[in-house]
Amino acid sequence: MGSRKRVFFVLRIVASAGMLGLLLSRIHLSSLLPRDRASAILWLILALVMWATTNVVGALRWQRVVTALELPSHLPPLISHSFAGLFVSNFLPTTIGGDVLRVSRLSAENGQAPASFASVVLERLTGFIVLPLITLVALAFQPNLLRLGSATRLAVILSLVTLGILAAVLVVAGSPRLGQRLAGNQSWLRFAGAVHLGLDRLRRHPGAAATLVLTAVAYQLMGVLSAWIGSQALDLHLSLWAAMAFVPVVLMAQVLPVSVSGIGLREGVLVLLLAPLGVPTAQAVAFGLLLYGMNLAVSLLGAPAFAVGAKPVRATA
Repeated sequence: MGSRKRVFFVLRIVASAGMLGLLLSRIHLSSLLPRDRASAILWLILALVMWATTNVVGALRWQRVVTALELPSHLPPLISHSFAGLFVSNFLPTTIGGDVLRVSRLSAENGQAPASFASVVLERLTGFIVLPLITLVALAFQPNLLRLGSATRLAVILSLVTLGILAAVLVVAGSPRLGQRLAGNQSWLRFAGAVHLGLDRLRRHPGAAATLVLTAVAYQLMGVLSAWIGSQALDLHLSLWAAMAFVPVVLMAQVLPVSVSGIGLREGVLVLLLAPLGVPTAQAVAFGLLLYGMNLAVSLLGAPAFAVGAKPVRATA
């Protein structure tokens, strides 16, 4: 890790600790625990099972991308790579390491590193297309959620900004001239080159692209449902529509490179979003910590897959 990256990472740790410490200083830790422990445990188990299932569907989403990109692969190894990547992302000090692991293991199987990289980039992009749409649809169907002041503004602005940035990326990467020039770039611009490669191949398989979108919607909705089930363990009395409107906002915000694994930032955003719904700060913070804990617990399932390693190259592009 270079000196600049090391400094940046330390700053993210400090920011996460500062944000979380500020929130915890305003609440009593005892208030984070639910009153009905037995019921909370049952809800929590159901939430963990749902979140594990959601990650399997996430691997299915990745397979749809891989299929559209004409890469040879089957679902079981992709599930293994996905859980191994989830383990790396949660237990190593980076949110990028898991994706790097997935790219390296997939390319080790098929020998096509650029297309493997493009598959992970496109799979990630589908999430940031679907998440803001879920928020905007939920707000449209529940007008009462449009009258929550700063919470509504934050949800709408972040959703529209995300869609705007993605539209710009797709326009640039979709351009035959610009996209081809970026495809061979070795800097951060190779991200746009990967998008160009993916879009170019997706045009040949419109049916696979449509299936990919449907799978991406199912994956994100299952993630929202997992979070909503977790909220029941804390007696948040959060409606499913409210979860659909605001959980995607949290998922979009927590990937901003200003914290480590979204710690502190995720809890702060939840406090802002849920306060107008009558959720106390303590419960909003507990909800954020619960979401992080659920992801951490499920990611342990990827430890064996991470330890096994990758298969040798079968084909060379």
